[in-house]
This record gives sequence, C-alpha cells and structure tokens, in this order.
Amino acid sequence: MGKKSRVKTQKSGTGAAASVSPKETLTLTSELLQKCSSPAPGPGKEWEEYVQIRSLVEKIRKKQKGLSVTFDGKREDYFPDLMKWASENGASVEGFEMANFKEEGFGLRATRDLQAEELFLWVPRKLLMTVESAKNSVLGPLYSQDRILQAMGNITLAFHLLCERADPNSFWQPYIQSLPSEYNTPLYFEEDEVRSLQSTQAVHDVFSQYKNTARQYAYFYKVIQTHPHASKLPLKDSFTYEDYRWAVSSVMTRQNQIPTEDGSRVTLALIPLWDMCNHTNGLITTGYNLEDDRCECVALRDFRAGEQIYIFYGTRSNAEFVIHSGFFFDNNSHDRVKIKLGVSKSDRLYAMKAEVLARAGIPTSSVFALHSTEPPISAQLLAFLRVFCMTEEELKEHLLGDNAIDRIFTLGNSEYPVSWDNEVKLWTFLEDRALLLLKTYKTTSEEDRAFLKNRDLSVRATMAIKLRLGEKQILEKAVQSAAAHREQYRRQMEEGAPLPKYEESNPGLLEGGGADPRLPLVLRGLEEEAGMQEALTLAEVVSRAKAAEHGLVNGQNSVPNRTRMEEERLGREERGRAPADTREPLESRGGATEPL
Repeated sequence: MGKKSRVKTQKSGTGAAASVSPKETLTLTSELLQKCSSPAPGPGKEWEEYVQIRSLVEKIRKKQKGLSVTFDGKREDYFPDLMKWASENGASVEGFEMANFKEEGFGLRATRDLQAEELFLWVPRKLLMTVESAKNSVLGPLYSQDRILQAMGNITLAFHLLCERADPNSFWQPYIQSLPSEYNTPLYFEEDEVRSLQSTQAVHDVFSQYKNTARQYAYFYKVIQTHPHASKLPLKDSFTYEDYRWAVSSVMTRQNQIPTEDGSRVTLALIPLWDMCNHTNGLITTGYNLEDDRCECVALRDFRAGEQIYIFYGTRSNAEFVIHSGFFFDNNSHDRVKIKLGVSKSDRLYAMKAEVLARAGIPTSSVFALHSTEPPISAQLLAFLRVFCMTEEELKEHLLGDNAIDRIFTLGNSEYPVSWDNEVKLWTFLEDRALLLLKTYKTTSEEDRAFLKNRDLSVRATMAIKLRLGEKQILEKAVQSAAAHREQYRRQMEEGAPLPKYEESNPGLLEGGGADPRLPLVLRGLEEEAGMQEALTLAEVVSRAKAAEHGLVNGQNSVPNRTRMEEERLGREERGRAPADTREPLESRGGATEPL
C-alpha cells in the first residue's frame, strides 16, 4: 500500500556517513541493546522509555545515512518486470493490472469482468519467499546456528529479503524492486505522530513494536559483525537500521502462512502479486492448492472491468491494521477495543464464581473485547458478566441441581437471563466501566473530529487520530447500548415479567439471541479431570467461599478488580472457506511480528 516514490540514496554515501566504522556502530548498538533489554518500565513511564530508545535509534540512523541499498526510480517503474517474471514462472497475469488508487495506494484493477468465486489469481510455490527458501539460501549457514532465526520465522523472512535485495542476480529481484520503499507502520511515525496515540489502548503495542524492532536490530548487528557464519552475507559491509525497519515492515504487512510442500505443517511466506490486493470487508477467499502446489485466490464478489479487486485480510481491529499493516480501515465491521476484567480474589464469593466460570470454560481474569457492532459484547463476555454479578443463591443454582448443567450451557445466551436483577447489574457495571475508560483519554471525540478537518495533517497523524477517535466511538456506543439494556431489564423487573425458561429442544444455545457468537463458550464436563481444574462439590465450593472471606484461598493475595490495558491480541483470525479437496485456506495478509 505504499504511495511514495523510491528513495534515491545509494550504498555509496559520502561525508560522515561514508566514514562511520562498524566499531563505532557496534558501540551504539550495544548501548541500544542494553537499553531495550532493561526491565519493563513502571506505570506511566513507557513514553519516557520510548523517547530514550528513539533517541539512540535516531543517532544510529544519522550515522548510517546514505549507506542503505535502495533502487533508483519509482516503485511502479518495476511493475512490468514483475508481471513478466511472474508470467514466465507460472503465475496468472490475465484479468488484472496494477494501478494507483490514490488514498489506498497501489492495488489490482480488473481488466475484464470477474464473477464472484471465479479463480483469477494463482502463484506457484517457486515464486514465494519462504522460511524454507531462506534455509536454502546464503542465509542458511547462519540460520542453522542462530536460535532466534530458527524460532522466529518472521525475522528469518526479513533477513532473507535483505540478502536477496543486496544481490543484483537474485531470482526474486523483480518482486523485491516492486515493494514499497517505506511504509506507514508506526515504525515510520515521527515522534509527534506517536504522541497522538498517547492514552489510547494501541499505544502500548506501538511502544512494544518499536522496542522489539530496535532490540532485534541491535542484536543482529553484532551477530553479522562477529558470527563466523555471517561472514559471507551481503549485509556484512552495510546493515543499517533503515534496512531492518524496511524489511520488518515488508514482512509484517505481507507475510502469510502456507503449508509446507508435504502439507505436514505451516511456514511463513511472502506471495508476489497477491500481496498487491487491498482490503475490504468480506470473507477470506485465498487458499493453498497442495495438488498444484500454488496459492490460489477467487474473486470476493463480482468485479467489473476497471474496478479495484479487493480481498479480505481477516477479522482485525483498526489497531491491528494500523500497527501491523500501516492503514486505517473506515467502516471496519470487526473493530473492537480491549477490556480486561477479573473476579477479585477478595470477593466473598470468589471460589463459587471461579467454579461456575471454570465449568463454562472461562478464566476468572481475561482480556475481552467491546465490539463496534450491536450488541457490543460477545457470548463469552456476557457469560462472564453474568457470573461476575451473581448472588450466592444464583451461584448455587448453577452448581447444584438437575438444571445446573442447562444453566451453565445458556450462560452466554442473551435469551435466557439469570434473573432480571442480574441483567440490570451486569449492564450497569459495563456502562460504568466503559465510562471510566473514556475518561482516560486526553481529548474528546469532538476535539478529534476537529483535528481531522485540518488538511495539513500528515497521513500518519491522520491515522493516529482516526484510531484514537475510533476507540472512543466504540466505548461511547457501549455506554449507550449498556444504558438501553439496563433500562429494558429494569422495566422487566418492575413489571414482574416471567423469566424465559430453557427447553432442551431449543436450538441456538450459546449462538442464540443477541449475544455475538464469535467467541462461543465451551461446556466443560462436570467430572472432567484432564489437566484442568476439577469440578468441586457444593460443600467444597461453600468451604472455599468461607475461606475466601478470610483471605485464605490457596494462600494467594487478593487482587483488586480493575481494568488495565494488556498487550494480548484479541479475537481469532477468521479462516477462509476452501473446497474439501487439496486447497487449504490461508490466513489474512500480514500480521503481528513476534517479539525478540
């Protein structure tokens, strides 16, 4: 999705940049590695650490200016060579062309009408850059010795990309020359643009991404300069932070999982041509055909000649799109914000609540999501909140008796409330929690909308403010939805309306009603003992509850029930549907890199 022209600096830099010695850079990278390996900063200190790391990175970048290997001309100048190379090696090149779609950047445009589900794009394995092809390249000897490369396929791909880029005779040169020269991932944000993300949930992942990338670069700079198996790498004389940032972003925005040749496991890959497709809402329509050993993509919908051809990257939030793909997607039906909730161990009813949750397959503390859609909560979060707000009598009903298993089974179904009072409590709690999260932002939604009217904003600053505003809008919708549900159930309670009764023949269960089924509950057998918490008898639960009242449960300290933003990613990536023969669905394009 790159939009800018090629950087024209060449490896033969001049002045101070040309005279910087590996020893000097090694000293700076050692300092950087030490800084990035220090313990995580305390609350409120993340920005300070980010600025310190950034200062060291900028010092290194300044020393290395002009030393990176880049290509002359513009990215689009290399598209004809890419198409010719792809065609000569068995990829499809008919029915589409590469075009510039302004705000969306480059993408694929249909040159003829395409019908929904029509196979229009295939790319054979020989064109893919994979972890396996990296092992068989000049990188192989170092890969065989370095545990980081062996454990982290995304980093292996990044170095594979850099080594092949530095080789003018590389088989993949037509592909590499067509890649963007820079990206809009937060690794490329200016400090003020990152500042626009302060107080957002996303900023913690941005800090983590920057720190991990800096640590990886510092570690591998030393490896390349000192490891005997790195002596023949084309990076030996010039491995800059700019190079690594580019390679990491190229992989992060484009990587995908494909099956290995024997189909026994998956490996990471870069897929030429296919990775030119931009994202829209829909279903995953790309699979891997093991019989023909190629990546295949069918049309998401009907596309008329002249229209842009889109694919669906997966059920990602806009935070994930900005951080890992470098764009913000308006009208994202899968957008969401994180909310961490837990049952406090100081809760008098902790043991009973923990057991009910355990039987439903839900932890006592977890990161959930508030969604942009209505209702804003999943079946799993609804079940958690119901248990969280249960009285002692309601907990006993879910632990004992002939209907206990049915009650557990319908915890995530909005059609079967525990009680009207329980519903009022849970929606009141959710409303209050969302309001508290809204108060953590330094700007209001109205202020953000005003900022976005400023035409002088950079593309990246605009993305940051849109992301900030998007988080607030989800929380505001959650507040409104919770208030409406609270009043609805309050009226039911005041009117003495009868509770709906579960009947075994009723379909739906967890998927029924208004609760979002994207995170279905798992009903756990009451006698299950396979490595998980055993079901307790009522006597044991009551006994634990009494112990908890005195703070003696398993000797653990009580943990206050509060919200803290965590770095866990939410939601499972939706998998595409493929024929039941030899084609396996691929995950969405791009994704998170692993920390070092």
